[in-house]
Amino acid sequence: MSLWSDVMGILSAAASGDAWAISKALGGKGVWIIGTLVTVLGGLSVMAIYNRFPWVERHFERSVMVYSYLLIAIIIFVEVIRRFVFSVQAPWSTTFPPVLFLVMTWFGCSYNIRLRTHLAFAEFRLAMSRPLQMACLTLDGILWLGFCVIVVVTATRVTANSASNFQILAGTDNFMQWWYLVTVPIAFILMAGRVFENWFEDIANFRSGALLIKPSVIGAD
Repeated sequence: MSLWSDVMGILSAAASGDAWAISKALGGKGVWIIGTLVTVLGGLSVMAIYNRFPWVERHFERSVMVYSYLLIAIIIFVEVIRRFVFSVQAPWSTTFPPVLFLVMTWFGCSYNIRLRTHLAFAEFRLAMSRPLQMACLTLDGILWLGFCVIVVVTATRVTANSASNFQILAGTDNFMQWWYLVTVPIAFILMAGRVFENWFEDIANFRSGALLIKPSVIGAD
């Protein structure tokens, strides 16, 4: 009964929009039920959006990565010149690039799930029978989905705690830390969408007799 009370408490706190109440509610065990539902339903929704809008599926995560990287490079380039030539430097110039790197990393991880470049073991699996190949791909999906649930729950707790304590990014006056921390659970919900996308594709390939294991290359299109 306590577990479901925790779930209702989280829903009530989320509806209130109060950061302190949300942070407190997320401390119970019910957060794992909510986190699992949000990750699964969010992932399926992301997959549906990607299927409906192929352009978004193809370019969204890559665009986030590229523009984050460019902004990092621009900030560092400009601030190095300002520091050594004009002896001035923006106080946020050493704290904001790591934030952008965080965003670039997690969205890039989501995209590379789709490319299957994370621990694919393609050479080893190609020697297996088709049922074993499908079993391995299904295990991949289960493990990745479990990983997504863990990160969504823990990152949401950190985000809510940061918001409830009004934590501000060092070097800035009003840039709240939770504004970028929230990108972590968002990125992992996108990752769950990629996991479902791959798994349904694997099922279709298994039923049609198409090739299940394909060599992958990091950075391939």
